[in-house]
Amino acid sequence: MTIASTFERLRAPLIAATVTAGVMTGALLLQHSRNGWPFSVPGQTEAGVVTTDGLEASTAPVSTGAYDRVPIDVDAQTLEQLGVRLEAVRRESLKRTIRAVATVVPDESAISHAHTRVAGWVDELDVNTTGEVVQAGQPLARIFSQELLSSQTEYLAARRQAASGLASVVVAGGRTRLGVLGMTEEDIATIERTGEPMRLVTIVASRSGVVVHRGVSVGTAVDPSTELLTIADLSRVWVFAEVSEADIPAVRVGSVAMLDFPAAGAAPFRARVDFLYPTITERTRTLRARLSVANPDGALRPGLYGTAAFEIATSRTLTVPRDAVVDTGLGQHVFVATGGRLEPRPVTLGARLAERVEIRSGLTEGEQVVASGVFLLDSESRLRATGGADSHSHSAPAQGDQPPAATPETPHAGHGK
Repeated sequence: MTIASTFERLRAPLIAATVTAGVMTGALLLQHSRNGWPFSVPGQTEAGVVTTDGLEASTAPVSTGAYDRVPIDVDAQTLEQLGVRLEAVRRESLKRTIRAVATVVPDESAISHAHTRVAGWVDELDVNTTGEVVQAGQPLARIFSQELLSSQTEYLAARRQAASGLASVVVAGGRTRLGVLGMTEEDIATIERTGEPMRLVTIVASRSGVVVHRGVSVGTAVDPSTELLTIADLSRVWVFAEVSEADIPAVRVGSVAMLDFPAAGAAPFRARVDFLYPTITERTRTLRARLSVANPDGALRPGLYGTAAFEIATSRTLTVPRDAVVDTGLGQHVFVATGGRLEPRPVTLGARLAERVEIRSGLTEGEQVVASGVFLLDSESRLRATGGADSHSHSAPAQGDQPPAATPETPHAGHGK
């Protein structure tokens, strides 16, 4: 295939594409000359005012400082037609609920560790399962120790010598040594009665509770630093509530929380904070509050998750309905009724509840604010501020539906010639 034939085959498509491009360019240039689009520089208007989002910024004066809104003149009849409701700013005490994740953990003061006082080997293990319930004084393990066996032999020999008239000081010292090495009074009395040393020394539970950790097995070599078993008394447990950083000032020692652990199968119950930890958890940015809770039936198992709800009562403060506040993202304002005019006024908010909002500045007690229909008014106020409506009349949109007033040139109905 020659170049000429190839060009001849592509000539018609090229001509069509060129014509299409010319038509589109002409249309876009015409649109640009009429509306400044799409070739206008993003972020700049014809008036030369640069904005961050490419929208035209109004150069009209702003009545509310940082907010591009203007007051609206409106009468009571129009307010009723629009469904606008006014409500007085009032002072009241607010109660807000702070919710936190709650976790059940063992009471650290009710945890004990079982250790041997001599080096040796685990010969027998009476408790083989983590989670097993043990009672105080119950045997846990039996240890064979060469050191303890030698000490028993020396003690029994000293007793025999004391019986033949030698000093009893050595006997008393040997008996004390056996107690230090971990033998109970019953064990010592047994070897004194039989005259034979005990091959194994028994380790017993120092408290009743649940075995939460088993660190050895039969045949394990142990010494005084080896943790044999860990026992926790779960008849009383701790609940950790993770309070968010913003809510820390509202929670104190003595604060009451409603605790709810659905997996425990029990109804929610109340408890008081008895300790606040001095540091914040960096990963979650929360403060740990500790609550001590009775757990007689063991339903609150360590590791269980739930919620803690703190009801915090604030001092008497100014409040308005939550629907009265318009949040622009840059600030908040309300519409205040002042002598037939609805004036947008910036406010500083405090606590936000389900129905009410705390006002820290911007309003005084007794002022009337728009409590419903505020977004319709806000749209009209902003429209007039940007010049999109007759900004000189400042009338509400519903008044445009009223019939025009009679003029000398337009006589009333019934008076025509």
